[in-house]
Amino acid sequence: MASLNPFTGTLGISGAAHFLRRTTFGPTRAEIENFSTKTVNEALNDIMQPLPVPDPPVDPKTGQSWLPKPDTTNSGDDSLFQYFKGWFMEQMRTSGTNITERMTYFWHVFLPADHTLIQNSTSLYYQNALYRQFALGNLKKLMAKVCVDNAMLVYIDNTLNDKDAPNENFARELQELYTIGKGPQIGPEDYTNYTETDVKQAARVLTGIKHNFDFDTIDPETNLPRGKVTLNANLLAERHDPGTKQFTDKYNNTVIAPKAEFMLDGLVTEEGFYDELNQLIDMIYAQEETARFFCRRLYRFFVYYDITDEIENDIIAPLAQTLINNNYEVKPVLEQLLASEHFFDINNSSAQNNNFGALIKAPIELIIGTFRFFNISLPTDPMELYHYAYGQGISRMIDNMGMKFYKPIDVAGYPPYHQVPAYNRNWISANNLAERYHMANQIVDGKTSDDTGDILYKLDIVAYVEDTANISDPSDANILIKELTDYLFPQPIPQERHDYFLNSVLLDGLTPDMWTLEWNNYLGTGDDAGVRAQLERLIIMMLQSPEYQLF
Repeated sequence: MASLNPFTGTLGISGAAHFLRRTTFGPTRAEIENFSTKTVNEALNDIMQPLPVPDPPVDPKTGQSWLPKPDTTNSGDDSLFQYFKGWFMEQMRTSGTNITERMTYFWHVFLPADHTLIQNSTSLYYQNALYRQFALGNLKKLMAKVCVDNAMLVYIDNTLNDKDAPNENFARELQELYTIGKGPQIGPEDYTNYTETDVKQAARVLTGIKHNFDFDTIDPETNLPRGKVTLNANLLAERHDPGTKQFTDKYNNTVIAPKAEFMLDGLVTEEGFYDELNQLIDMIYAQEETARFFCRRLYRFFVYYDITDEIENDIIAPLAQTLINNNYEVKPVLEQLLASEHFFDINNSSAQNNNFGALIKAPIELIIGTFRFFNISLPTDPMELYHYAYGQGISRMIDNMGMKFYKPIDVAGYPPYHQVPAYNRNWISANNLAERYHMANQIVDGKTSDDTGDILYKLDIVAYVEDTANISDPSDANILIKELTDYLFPQPIPQERHDYFLNSVLLDGLTPDMWTLEWNNYLGTGDDAGVRAQLERLIIMMLQSPEYQLF
């Protein structure tokens, strides 16, 4: 029986590795060993510590931030977009053992944005800042902020939603993709959880707000820019529908209407618009299915994609109740899930629910995790970092592996996070797998700038294994293989796989004693040519292995 009972005792090496792989990006051996002596509550406390708000991205052209919005001295938007993506990934790479950036990434894949449609990198930065601010915050509040976020207003057309020409796109996706979900269709215009009438009425609630790419309309709670309610000379929302909105029995026949104190001359004030928005959010989140819908997304991101009837009843339902009981604060739900016996594969009734190594890494997880695990250095100069290392290297690898970062296929986001029945198996195709293999070669061979020829990043595997904090005795071929696979792979490998990496890859005809002689000769002479070729062949094969694609 799947259980949300708390995991007891210390995590141990395998538990710590699993915990950190799912909640951070590519933990190092030292981090895994540090967490192995912690209880799950101690581990949760550590990863949920508040992080300082990171400095905003820099435009290498000026050496300065382009906020609150770019001007004629800055790079063009396409370049700023590349710098923003690199900046976001750099936050992931440098966030250590903290869940904030992992949750910021979660909000992005749950509530996506497409730069090709929005065409404004500054709005993507502010959306990202909003997600980071609410990383462990209140789901209802975040969703209300997302409804008036500048990037989202443009992305799903609510900036076009006017009382005289309602646009239903965002009202539909808000319910279908981001809150309650459709449920099975039970009529031409009727789903289990809402109807077309509910879409139309929600669209009326959301009329009259436009995106504001001057970014001078500031949310008083977040201190971040938001959209702008269209006001007339009397400060009334002239493009907002001031009428009564009648929802169906799917929402208990709720009525949303302007309050008298927010009405003047038949129009609502700006405060009236936001009051109606909050009524809409309250109505949607009053439905238990909304909590369940969110907890399923959280579960699939952190645990496994297959939600059986057992998981629905034993895991999703109680998590949803925790969410409701805590007024939609996300942190208590995460704590309950990540501290559970189920998360650590204790008392699972089916072998198919083995959560260790059950997910395929997204390209961004694969690459950023590899850089973190091996502590591969990147340039510190903004131009070299954002334009070259990320723009010409890391971002290209991610794109080539099938993840167009900030360019999802549609408003549902990246298919591996939501698309039935394959879910994360959508990451793998013949072409995408070949690019995953190519990543190993590029990191080992090193990436040079297309323009300057400078080395942007390179894995020095000899230096890595020579550090006894990484490999306790690199002269012993068996220890070398065991310790690399123990910390690189999500599960212990069988003896035949160990022997393959040892005999067929590292030694390749040599004996373990001959490896010891080669290693000691390198230490004595400084000539690493022999051991480097063998170690590079080994690490390439490990990074290309099926085991390494999983976490």
